[in-house]
Amino acid sequence: MSCASACTHAASALLASLSALHLAWARGSAWPLGGRRELADAVVGQTDVPSPAACAAVAAALGAGAVLLEGGGSLRRPGARALLGAFGLRGALGIAGHTDVLSPGSTSRRFRELDRRVYSPVCLALALLTLPAALGIDA
Repeated sequence: MSCASACTHAASALLASLSALHLAWARGSAWPLGGRRELADAVVGQTDVPSPAACAAVAAALGAGAVLLEGGGSLRRPGARALLGAFGLRGALGIAGHTDVLSPGSTSRRFRELDRRVYSPVCLALALLTLPAALGIDA
């Protein structure tokens, strides 16, 4: 397996894992935190978690990205480019302290700290891992 192909598989696995986590949140889990209010503060910077439908929608989008990267076909490369752009933008805005541009109200102190230390670097890593598929060099 080439390094480029390994990157694409890693991105797909990470997206699938994040999809499963969002699906668990849609079903009412607060994992890995102690309660839903604590989860809301840590992951969205607000007092309430998003609705189950919103969590499920994010889970579906992340899962679709994972499948898209693993599959072939004419949508793979443009889909990978969309993932690269979305995660690159999200990561860059988070590192700069401006996640609230994309997610208004994401302003709690705990969220901003976690965003800069964890969420935004993960987004940037996902962007880099999708780069080979976006360029079509992972086949």
